[in-house]
Amino acid sequence: MITETDRLILRPFTAADIQALFLMNSIPEMLKYIIPSTPLTDLSQAADIYHNVIKADYTKHGFGRWAVHHKADNKVIGFCGPKFLPEYNKVELGYRYFPQYWGKGIGYEAAQAAVDTFDQFNIELFIALIIDGNLGSEKVAKKVGMTLFDQDEYQGHKVHVYQRIL
Repeated sequence: MITETDRLILRPFTAADIQALFLMNSIPEMLKYIIPSTPLTDLSQAADIYHNVIKADYTKHGFGRWAVHHKADNKVIGFCGPKFLPEYNKVELGYRYFPQYWGKGIGYEAAQAAVDTFDQFNIELFIALIIDGNLGSEKVAKKVGMTLFDQDEYQGHKVHVYQRIL
């Protein structure tokens, strides 16, 4: 476990979470503001993300996206956590949740819990790349103390770059 709140546990992903990773990356509604936004079509693609992206980040950087486990529902409902972006040479705070958990304060709760652990990982500055129009993600970024730093293009999409220095 990385950290927990009253409702959530943030922890490293495990192989047991591959099905949840598949769902997070195959539901079109969840991918509207995600880069890349092409839905996965096979469980093996989620296994590849787990082994070659998530676990690789844990090994290389000591951190990566973390599973957000909802205590009451006893299941992974999304992810939240840091990821090093070589294109920016900075750490990004990213988050994504299943639609049935939107509008319940989960995004802020998990993001604040993640930010509260960043000193353990020597993260002193972090960003959030938010596709233009993703008002929910912008609201979460602002609530955890991030401010609009720049507007940029990332992989062909206009993004708002939020930043916070700890």
